[in-house]
Amino acid sequence: MPDTPQVPVQHEHDGMMCRACGREERASEGYPCADCGTFICLMCSFRGVTRCRECEAKHAAQAGGSAS
Repeated sequence: MPDTPQVPVQHEHDGMMCRACGREERASEGYPCADCGTFICLMCSFRGVTRCRECEAKHAAQAGGSAS
């Protein structure tokens, strides 16, 4: 019986965590946060999300603080 070459196991990982919803998506299927550039997944982008969770909280705090 001839020796069959073993196929190497690929350890590549193309996923990134969405900084708005926390889901892991392919890195090529998303957009950067409008403020800091971190990854926002395609589904959040479709829903109109343009900022990551942290930048959205900062923006809301600044908007709320400047209203008084």
